[in-house]
Amino acid sequence: MKKCPHSTQREKILAVAISPVATELRLLDASDLISLLRFEYYGNLSDLVASAAELFFHPGTVNFGLGGNYTLEWGGKPEVVLDLEIKPRGVTVYAQLTLAEDHAGIEINHIAFQDPSADPDENTVFLEKSLREARYNVNNRLGRWPADVLSRQSSIHPYWIEERRWFS
Repeated sequence: MKKCPHSTQREKILAVAISPVATELRLLDASDLISLLRFEYYGNLSDLVASAAELFFHPGTVNFGLGGNYTLEWGGKPEVVLDLEIKPRGVTVYAQLTLAEDHAGIEINHIAFQDPSADPDENTVFLEKSLREARYNVNNRLGRWPADVLSRQSSIHPYWIEERRWFS
């Protein structure tokens, strides 16, 4: 996706929302994910993504996309990239989730709003609201993302590496 001024903010919103799913997927052995990608067992990958997402999101919100990729070199650490479709009410986000040993990252490829506003800031607020409503823990005391959501999942801290939104 061509980056715009709102891309950074939207990737951060998505990173915070999807971080518990990434944490669950990182519990899987990297070699298992790589073998499923290598032998194109996309149905199995779809089940794994759905199982990880069902703990945090309503059914059908986070889905495995069209495929993925991996990096596995001698002496290096494996890295797995999974295509995801995130579909909260009124928005479809096509993204790539990168899973590595100590961190994970998300990169948005495309966002399609069902009824887009002319104001990009309103679209960003709508994305955050839709993702919050698609989660099971919607009703917190403040009615917004908890400030400590990042610290609860193994000290997750967003930061930039190679133009991707990363969290660990």
